[in-house]
Amino acid sequence: MHVLSVSSLKGGVGKTTVALGLASAAYARGLRTLVVDLDPQCDASTGLGAFGGSTKSVADVLSSPRHAVVHDSIVASSWGKVQSGHIDVMLGSPKTLNFDHPNPTLRDLWRLEEALSIVERKYDLVLIDTPPSINGLTRTGWVASDRILIVSEPSIFSVVAADRALKAINELRKGLTPRLRALGVIINRVRPGSQEHDFRIGELKNLFQGEFLTAMLEEKATVQQAQGAGRPIHTWPGESAAQVAQVFDQLLDAAYESFALVDESRNSKKERRFGRFSRILRGKQIDKDLETGPANG
Repeated sequence: MHVLSVSSLKGGVGKTTVALGLASAAYARGLRTLVVDLDPQCDASTGLGAFGGSTKSVADVLSSPRHAVVHDSIVASSWGKVQSGHIDVMLGSPKTLNFDHPNPTLRDLWRLEEALSIVERKYDLVLIDTPPSINGLTRTGWVASDRILIVSEPSIFSVVAADRALKAINELRKGLTPRLRALGVIINRVRPGSQEHDFRIGELKNLFQGEFLTAMLEEKATVQQAQGAGRPIHTWPGESAAQVAQVFDQLLDAAYESFALVDESRNSKKERRFGRFSRILRGKQIDKDLETGPANG
């Protein structure tokens, strides 16, 4: 199982839209997919048609990541009514705001990682939709992740937010979870022909270089239409939807190519050194290891 967070430190850039597009690409490919809705606005849960069917949510999981709670917080997406596939949602809740502390404890940061270990054999891919901040919820999602996709748009404020996000990812990787990497920065809501957008895109490309993803998402009404109908973009008719779906396919391909790089280096000395904090042992020795720190092996 691989875990990818979709994040932005600036609201309104279409982060959840990108998360849903990746979920659609995974769904179309037949991957067993779980979407974890960490954003208190719960837009991912709404977009996936995850209503009712459970009295638990991701807030309960963060409070008590026990087997029964984790399973009770997961429901099937209504996308299954459109075409066959396997996509589930760990339900979002406004109550997750209670866990969005600016200074979370180490124990808090590892709760989602611990919870996902319970369903590790059930899914091929986990997508985490994080809130637009760098507080406890986002960092909890990042600690549970292999890769983080940063969503930006061609504006000065988004450029600054993307830079902050990449720096925060590197700090977390060095201090707590060595397997973590940034997948890159994806530019959303691009308007072709806009001089301002062209300038900002060039600025982002120069700033992030190797972390700048060449695939970009144009601003298209078809995306909102598919979301409003509660359908994955890959099932929406028309050439415009097909073009958007192709970009999400490319993003998913890039994610799996990046995951493979981690798999190849799993047995390195450095990875063994931090093995008790890796996905292989996810959550099994957390209480003990948080007290002693990584082994010196």
